[in-house]
Amino acid sequence: MELRTWNVSNLHRADSLKATARELARSQLDVVGVQEVRWDKGGTVRAGDYNFFYGKGNENHQLGTGFLYIIE
Repeated sequence: MELRTWNVSNLHRADSLKATARELARSQLDVVGVQEVRWDKGGTVRAGDYNFFYGKGNENHQLGTGFLYIIE
C-alpha cells in the first residue's frame, strides 16, 4: 500500500471531491491524507470508489484535514 498527502485547497468548489476521487483512482492510490479541506463540519462522504473522512477546520474555513480511502 502506498500512502501520500495532497494539498487540495479547492475542495470547496462543487464536484471537486468527485474530481479528486477520479484522479486518485487514475493514480491507483488507496489512502491519501488531505490538507486544507475548508469544509464546515466533520464527517464521512462517499466519492466514487472512495470514502472521504474529514474534520472541521477553523472559523475561516482553513486548516481542515481528512483522508480519502478506497472502499473495498
